[in-house]
Amino acid sequence: MKTLTTLILTAFITMSSIAQQRMIKGNVSDQSGIPLPGVNIMIKGATTGTQSDFDGNYEILTNVGDVLVFTYVGLKTSEQTVGTSNTINVTMEEDAALLEEVVVMGYGYSRVSYKPTKAQLKRQKQKAYHNSITQALQGKVAGVQIRGTVANTSKDQPLYIVDGVPIQAHYNSIIKNIDSQDIDHINVYKDAKAKAVFGQSAKNGCIVITTKQGNYRIENQETYAQIDENSFKRTTLTPLSTFSIDVDKASYSNIRRMINNGQRIPFDAVKIEEMVNYFDYNYPQPTGNHPFSINTEAAVTPWNSNTKIVKIGLQGKTYLNEELPPSNLTFLIDVSGSMSSDNKLPLLKSAFKLLVNQLREQDRVSIVVYAGAAGVVLKPTSGAHKEKILSALEHLEAGGSTAGGAGIELAYKLAQQNYKRKGNNRVILATDGDFNVGKSSNKAMEKLIEEKRKSGVYLSVLGFGYGNYKDSKLETLADKGNGNHAFIDTMQEAQKVFGKEFGGTLYTIAKDVKIQVEFNPTKVKAYRLIGYENRLLNDEDFIDDTKDAGELGSGHTVTALYEIIPVGVESEYLKDVDDLKYTKSVNTNSFSDEFLTVKFRYKKPSEDKSIEMIHTLKDEVTESSEDLKFASSVALFGMHLRKSQYLNDSSIDDVLTLAKKSKGDDKDGYRAEFVRLVKTMNYKTSSQ
Repeated sequence: MKTLTTLILTAFITMSSIAQQRMIKGNVSDQSGIPLPGVNIMIKGATTGTQSDFDGNYEILTNVGDVLVFTYVGLKTSEQTVGTSNTINVTMEEDAALLEEVVVMGYGYSRVSYKPTKAQLKRQKQKAYHNSITQALQGKVAGVQIRGTVANTSKDQPLYIVDGVPIQAHYNSIIKNIDSQDIDHINVYKDAKAKAVFGQSAKNGCIVITTKQGNYRIENQETYAQIDENSFKRTTLTPLSTFSIDVDKASYSNIRRMINNGQRIPFDAVKIEEMVNYFDYNYPQPTGNHPFSINTEAAVTPWNSNTKIVKIGLQGKTYLNEELPPSNLTFLIDVSGSMSSDNKLPLLKSAFKLLVNQLREQDRVSIVVYAGAAGVVLKPTSGAHKEKILSALEHLEAGGSTAGGAGIELAYKLAQQNYKRKGNNRVILATDGDFNVGKSSNKAMEKLIEEKRKSGVYLSVLGFGYGNYKDSKLETLADKGNGNHAFIDTMQEAQKVFGKEFGGTLYTIAKDVKIQVEFNPTKVKAYRLIGYENRLLNDEDFIDDTKDAGELGSGHTVTALYEIIPVGVESEYLKDVDDLKYTKSVNTNSFSDEFLTVKFRYKKPSEDKSIEMIHTLKDEVTESSEDLKFASSVALFGMHLRKSQYLNDSSIDDVLTLAKKSKGDDKDGYRAEFVRLVKTMNYKTSSQ
């Protein structure tokens, strides 16, 4: 009888506890009412929680009386007690107060409250909230509960501690490659003991490494192509400016990742044209036979009242998903050891699911993987069989070296075997770019891809992860493969690439698109192209149809900005040049009302002969449109990140002011996110 009573009492208590549980939903925004994505929401005293999505919305399963803790970089922590309401909306305030120093002691920590020195404050502000060692040791990010499901972000990876410093999980692949000759000794702790000694984040075991030097530190192994900023050119000496379009947007999302993580931004990681082109602009759809519309505008330069800024914008024709031709897609996925981090293969799987869910019955997908060797894990499969495709993705695991060249060879072979005439034939490569077996140098890869593109199969390149991200290599692959390059750091970015911009990512409407601008020397003394340093072409390349250039996808926009020094204006940025002895410039007044003429050449995707378009911009300076103001703010931000010589005493405050005034409709919130990034950067630089 006693046992029965106990069982009934236990059941009653359990039911009462369940009855008190409730799903809390809400929205998190800043003081301006702008939604905040990526806010960490934790149940106080527990290790589970969630994050707000791109629109600032969240869901979390709680009990009545639980305290929800809302944290976000640069904003004050907010605590909310769960009561009878199922909705908790939170407005977070900026935190200008001094930070507290976190002191790690064993696997725990203590907080020392005092006024930090300027140097200490600088270090603290450079560390993003989610990168703190304290979080790593306490396991507050692992096991996050999102929308009722538990996602263990550390998976089965052990905690590494090298020379006394705990290593964040996304750097594990680097630690595994430490030269054994540099290691003094290794201690391995199994699950139970590791968790008891080192805390929750060591629940899968802990590997303690002591090096011979005793001072090992992670070195950033990311690589970027060198960029030399474009300078002003005299119109009398160089009247033509020729370049290829660039629809890649990887630089912006990569910079966003570094700012959010509190990292130093390498100058060469900043490609201003990719930053500007990350955003949509209000360009009209084309109405004639050409696949894109042309839009030009001139105004006073926001950071220099003595110069003018010219915008040249293209808007590609937008096709609905059902209007696109059948697709023959080959996923080429890197499953080597360097892809084991949570922000690589696990994120890649989730991102590709977004793409798969949009496929139609007439679309076909194959999957090729490569590590030490390459292999086919899914033969061509109709988009109607999504479960089969998703199952193949889900079963991928990382391990081994990186035979990138072999993978590319096999992927193109499979794509060619299943080639669709008048269809969309494309290889989609997903990798961190860390090729180390076979053809791995940039030159070898470039030659391989140039040969493969002759087959009519396009190449899209998606970069994942950080620490050893090879931007220069992935950009080369995309450029030579008649494709585009994106960097995916979050599911938010995956939704943009595979959701919002699905057609542009996968369907090319014009290839080898080139732009050549001729400036009127009676109006323009000098000019400089802002960005596009690695897209410049020789003037004669413009009419040479054998010269490769960029591709334009469905719905894509391309924006180029020039800074102009008008005739009659003296500028410190323009150096004197001796008069020519044998050549004399003779200006004509026949086109006195023209500022410049811009020519475009493009080819239809299946053709080899280019088509030319010509557009003239009159000498009319007007009030800047919202689009020009915003594009200018993005360009100026990039100039500050690169420490440009043409800043003209402007500040990041100027960027912020300009961007705030030109957010416009911003229905997707990307411009508001840019404002937040600039605020974060301004907060960091003002404290240095």
